[in-house]
Amino acid sequence: MLGSGTSHGVPAIGCGCGVCTSPDPKDRRTRPSIYLETDRAHILVDTSTDFRMQALENKIPRIDAILFTHSHADHVMGLDDVRRYNQMQNGPIPCYADAETLASLRQMFAYVFNPPQQIGGGLPQLVLHEIAGPWTIEDARIVPVPLWHGKLPVLGFRVGAFAYLTDCNRIPDHSWALLTADGGVHTIVLDALRHRPHSTHFSLGEAVDVAQRLGVERAYFTHIAHDLGHAATNAQLPRGVELAYDGLVLTI
Repeated sequence: MLGSGTSHGVPAIGCGCGVCTSPDPKDRRTRPSIYLETDRAHILVDTSTDFRMQALENKIPRIDAILFTHSHADHVMGLDDVRRYNQMQNGPIPCYADAETLASLRQMFAYVFNPPQQIGGGLPQLVLHEIAGPWTIEDARIVPVPLWHGKLPVLGFRVGAFAYLTDCNRIPDHSWALLTADGGVHTIVLDALRHRPHSTHFSLGEAVDVAQRLGVERAYFTHIAHDLGHAATNAQLPRGVELAYDGLVLTI
């Protein structure tokens, strides 16, 4: 778990609440992202605004592929920092997203995909691929899971018995089937913004309901606002359900 916070991050700028001023390091949350390692693949999900510091803190050695859930700023604005991996790996990095996200990336990072004649510095070397269904990266089979982030269609991802579903407030019927097929998921990382309802994110109670409906062994919540203190919230959650935190390592 590279980052577990909202688009503002925690602490939020200018906030003196109990969570933003907490001495507990698990209450410090950078923007949401995860990093998956298999025997043969190193996969980054989203290039968060805080990606450079996340890569340093977690000692990320390489990136074989990048998956994008959607194109909101907190999920893509660290994209330029992957050029260091281009240098170390001496080659481009494949990036996977839906068509709308790819179009947004081309527009937001026009200097990368439509560079000027005069280049003053290094540019990320990226190869964009549109997600059209399940596919394989080395030994990892990736199943895209369509979700709704308010009115915006976004993607979650399933890898074996693990699923990552951030920035969502509704799971369509056909995606429930993707999550329960082949024995279902056992471990899930799921959006849970705060106690109060929100128009584009699951609340804490809604996320608990999703985890219980899926019958997962372990559920970790992400995209957490400064409304939820780590220790106090975990003390109220059911067994097998807890808040994620930056630097959490899961074996799946």
